[in-house]
Amino acid sequence: MFRLTSARFTALLPQHAFDRLDWLRSAAGASIGIAAAATITMMLLGGDRTTLPWLVAPMGASAVLIFAVPASPLAQPWSVIGGNLFSAAIGLAFGLWAGSPALAASLAVGTAIAVMIFARCLHPPGGACALLCALGAAGADGWSWPYLWPIAANVLALSLAGFVFNNATGHKWPHRAPASDTAKAQADMREDIEAVLTEWDEVLDVDIDDLHALLQATNARAARRTA
Repeated sequence: MFRLTSARFTALLPQHAFDRLDWLRSAAGASIGIAAAATITMMLLGGDRTTLPWLVAPMGASAVLIFAVPASPLAQPWSVIGGNLFSAAIGLAFGLWAGSPALAASLAVGTAIAVMIFARCLHPPGGACALLCALGAAGADGWSWPYLWPIAANVLALSLAGFVFNNATGHKWPHRAPASDTAKAQADMREDIEAVLTEWDEVLDVDIDDLHALLQATNARAARRTA
């Protein structure tokens, strides 16, 4: 009979729990970021806030990335700003052109992913932005290009809050990988990492420089233990 021990249960979980009080820092940052995005956008919209959205749902997903995993390549400022705004514009364009919500949504999300990859600003909430705007433009609500302004205000305000909060709490944002040794052996290690990732043909949610620094630190720690 299978017994689900605590060790087995932990092994089923794909993510580790945050150390120390990082969970509290992430939660507080996300709350502050969303509040800033909503407040600033409402102030900028003024009387238009009754007809235009002053906060859009994809910002919740962006806040998770910005404040919970600020070192992720998908959570960097260019990814947040470019990914959301490119995708929102693409969604509006397809929604206004296609007429059919289903057709507009499918084309918008697929195109948004392609554009984000080529523009090097892949950001998962961008897919939600494309979907939201495509459905809004092709559906009964009749969204048009002015709807891009509150989304832009949301994105910029959230990014500003992320910059201030993350840097104030000891998490450099934009993220920079720790400095690494530039010796020949270390250069070879980085090339090996790149080669392995190419062989795997997978996109990992971690920067190569971070992987390189992590392996260097691990090797150095192992060498000290051996000595």
